[in-house]
Amino acid sequence: MTEKHWSFAGVWLLLCLNTVVSGSFPQAQAVTWVSYNFKTILTWRPKPVNYSYTVEFSKFGGDNQRTSHCIQMNKTECDLTVEFADLKSKYTADVLSEPLPGVSFDSPEFPRTPSDQFCPYQDTFIGSPKFKIEVSKDERMTTLYIEDIPTALLDAQKKTRTIQDIFQNDLQYIVTYNKAKSSGKKVKMSASNQVELPDLDRGVSYCFTVQVQIPSRGSKNQLGELSQVQCSPGNTSFFEEYSIGVIAGCILAILVIISTLIVVIVICCNRRQKRDNEKNEGVPLKGV
Repeated sequence: MTEKHWSFAGVWLLLCLNTVVSGSFPQAQAVTWVSYNFKTILTWRPKPVNYSYTVEFSKFGGDNQRTSHCIQMNKTECDLTVEFADLKSKYTADVLSEPLPGVSFDSPEFPRTPSDQFCPYQDTFIGSPKFKIEVSKDERMTTLYIEDIPTALLDAQKKTRTIQDIFQNDLQYIVTYNKAKSSGKKVKMSASNQVELPDLDRGVSYCFTVQVQIPSRGSKNQLGELSQVQCSPGNTSFFEEYSIGVIAGCILAILVIISTLIVVIVICCNRRQKRDNEKNEGVPLKGV
């Protein structure tokens, strides 16, 4: 190959390398909002190799902004919780594929992937509430005391804001309950976190679950996470505690054991009697 051809090949190789470098940043995929009790994180993939990601976000109708911990990073998530102060506004974000920090790169625009719109007030998922059960001494009243659900947000005094602080009158509770050992369920709606149930049978154990509902939301986002099941104490009898089948099985097992013991005893007695008779027959009679 002549010097001219080598020169041409070198220029062509440089152009190719430049093209590969400038176009080597993959576009972010699967950009998704993950928000739980107002802790809001933007996620995407893939993991970057020899490049980085930067996140830009904006309130609907506003300018793009950046947060310092989501610039030219090697992570595939960005926590934007504190950036969304106006909880009822709609936000969007873009994930940009950029060069590594300190690496110069001549490009007018980097690949970017937009997110869907996100509204914290409408879209964050509400966690499960905790509650305590109290039965009055005369057993005529059962009361559920539902605890406030903490969020990832702080107020002006740096105190944790709760789900109840944020939604206030736009929040209610769904209490589902049934007698222990029974599948029939009843539902009670309550706007208060102190739920009184005066119509329960006295001395009977009831099991409860609690769930937050936000009626102003769309049907898909109205309900929060279901709480764990909790049951009240009850004075259940032996026959209430165990089914007829279990009781019948226990009785049958006892009868089988007793019958077996009787048979064993009878067999043992017969064998002993037989041995005694054989022994007596083998002894000679004494003369008179």
